Amino acid sequence: MHTDRGSQYCSVQYQDLLSQYGVHCSMSHKGLCYDNAVMERFFLSLKMERVWQKHYANHQEAIKDVSHYITVFYNQIRLHSTLGYLSPNNYEQKVDNISMPVSDFT
Repeated sequence: MHTDRGSQYCSVQYQDLLSQYGVHCSMSHKGLCYDNAVMERFFLSLKMERVWQKHYANHQEAIKDVSHYITVFYNQIRLHSTLGYLSPNNYEQKVDNISMPVSDFT
């Protein structure tokens, strides 16, 4: 679990709880306010584009809808300016194609 260095996350009680469930804690570096920027932007997009637009009947409906948003819309369709206006899946395919060596036998 990644957090900032808030006192609640640094507390012995919180760290003990994470350990009890086998969760490894990572924290942003001191003085680096942009350490979490990518994840914070993702969660803002998720809330603005999906969660705040819906009224879920129950927890299972929310899980199904958020999972669909991430795997179908966010990763396959949504364009990201930091990725050259490609979706994450298209960006990864492009990077994989660039980094794969072409065989001399083709």
